[in-house]
Amino acid sequence: MPEPHVTNVSIYYEDTDHSGLVYHANYLKYAERSREHVLGRESLVALYRDEGVGFVVYKAEMVFREGARFGDELEVRTTVEMASTYRLIFRQPVFRRGGATPLVEILIELVAVDAQNKLVRLPPTIQAMVAERFPA
Repeated sequence: MPEPHVTNVSIYYEDTDHSGLVYHANYLKYAERSREHVLGRESLVALYRDEGVGFVVYKAEMVFREGARFGDELEVRTTVEMASTYRLIFRQPVFRRGGATPLVEILIELVAVDAQNKLVRLPPTIQAMVAERFPA
């Protein structure tokens, strides 16, 4: 299994709800940030600017096991696989830093779309990056 890309997240008071736990939707933000780091911000900007290609969420699944709290330090451990030439699957469990048991398990499927939001094949640069960094 390929090594995951790790994105560190510090939990601030603003991340929590009235119960003192991280508000559930914030985990989606942390996962989005990690995907952006994996794909490369500059690459994403260039794809959109030069080719009119962007990514949209096709499917999202979340399983909550334990809530993170104000002051926690988390890791989003991201791996990517190509489900087809049109779709990427991101597995993004969230752990307390150095932990062995995920607090939240996130699975996100992305597809590429053009400027008119029509489905297009994944750009060759993205396919090559996934094949190199996350070999099957």
